[in-house]
Amino acid sequence: MDFSPIATAHAATTGAGGGTDSMIFQFLPLIFIFAIFYFLLIRPQSKKAKAQRDMVAAISKGDELVTSGGLAGRVMQAGEEYLHVEIAENTVVKIQRSAVSMVLPKGTLKKL
Repeated sequence: MDFSPIATAHAATTGAGGGTDSMIFQFLPLIFIFAIFYFLLIRPQSKKAKAQRDMVAAISKGDELVTSGGLAGRVMQAGEEYLHVEIAENTVVKIQRSAVSMVLPKGTLKKL
């Protein structure tokens, strides 16, 4: 008689009771884990990315913003891809829209 671990495992899986129900119960934990990942990780991340895209798309002339590099300034000209931002008196820099990290409330730069 052959009592190898592979033979006993094979005999146990081909024995009585196998069927569609056991297959569903085998995949149920995987489905549950995917649902947890979706609601705790994927969905909030996609909401945050959508909010960032909407914020960057809504930037217009006169808005005050902070770039990802830490520059704070006022938008002097808004193009489709680039923004001209005044960071100091008579100092205008050209930045990409994707470099904007946050839009400040109006009048914030006057307080600084």
